[in-house]
Amino acid sequence: MSAAVLVLYNPVSGDSTAKEFFQNHVLPRLDSSGIEPSAIVATEHAGHAGTVVTDFLQKHRGEVVVVLGSGDGTLHEVVNALSGHAFDTARTITFALVPCGTANALFSSLFPPTSESPAVAHKLLSLDAFVARSKPKPLTLARTTLYEGPTQQIPCHSTVSVVVTSAALHASILEDSELLRKEIPGIERFKVAAQQNIARWYQSRVKLFPLSSTGVVQVYDANMKALVPHKGPLDLSGPFAYFLSTINVDRLEPAFRITPQFSTEPPQGASLDVVVVRPQRDPVFRSDTPQTREAFAAKAYAVLMAAYQDGNHVRLRYKESGDISEDSDGPTVVEYFRCGGWEWIPEVDEKARLVCSDGSILKIAQGGKAFCEATEPQNLLVYG
Repeated sequence: MSAAVLVLYNPVSGDSTAKEFFQNHVLPRLDSSGIEPSAIVATEHAGHAGTVVTDFLQKHRGEVVVVLGSGDGTLHEVVNALSGHAFDTARTITFALVPCGTANALFSSLFPPTSESPAVAHKLLSLDAFVARSKPKPLTLARTTLYEGPTQQIPCHSTVSVVVTSAALHASILEDSELLRKEIPGIERFKVAAQQNIARWYQSRVKLFPLSSTGVVQVYDANMKALVPHKGPLDLSGPFAYFLSTINVDRLEPAFRITPQFSTEPPQGASLDVVVVRPQRDPVFRSDTPQTREAFAAKAYAVLMAAYQDGNHVRLRYKESGDISEDSDGPTVVEYFRCGGWEWIPEVDEKARLVCSDGSILKIAQGGKAFCEATEPQNLLVYG
């Protein structure tokens, strides 16, 4: 193989079985294929994976393949470490993913689970694509920059996502789920955290920016069941119950297909698929009261549960009574967009200042904003 191969796994990802899986399956698979890794490393602490990869790139010239056993969080760490170093952009870095995390969103989107797939064979699919020298896919990145100051023009922090950037309910869920990690190590903790936050509304303003490829924002049309163009930027006023954007994926868990149009209508070039729920679209909304929020919480929860039904939430619509159903012809409960970037400008609302980047929680300064933009570097690839 012409590429230098780094085998890297996080032994504490997910259910902490990565070391055993690599010893029993990954390393023998590489050996039987005649592929000799230049290094085999188990991460030892937070930040270690990023350091290992950047050090490896400095020692090895040319193309590099990283066989990565982890969840999405470790990949996020590696990509952010790479973005902070001035490497030759002509060098390609390709990831072969071995899903060892809790949710494994990117792997599950590249290889949607099927009931017929044996568990071990399924987990080796990205590695098999590398061994077979299949053509890898480019990774889109979402760069989020936090701004502060009276004119919101002073950048104070920047991070890169490879799966999800969100605010509102999803960011609150991720913040609280970390507190539940030891008590509930599996994906059930996300549902518990969702119940803790489901009645919250988030006061903010949003601006969606056009796709660089077409010059428009695309909006999901429920009647046509397709994305249609909307010329120019799009401004959305709050409050928001849900605001989430993804890249590279149509799901955040194997069954949680939150941005289904990503795979149904694959994007051309760098873009973000954005899912929004705004309570005031409800036909029975009259005023913002605790009782109104509690009543709407059931509808927000129904949206999340419908996402587990193969992305069925995008088809939910309001009846005049405020009930939601696929059979109605009223306004959609979920607003779905495809754009090149977005701004989230929170008002005086503590929870609205939270932004989630692949599970990492950022906090916007009082009076500040977050700007997220999709980019597609040509040298970051994944076997899928």
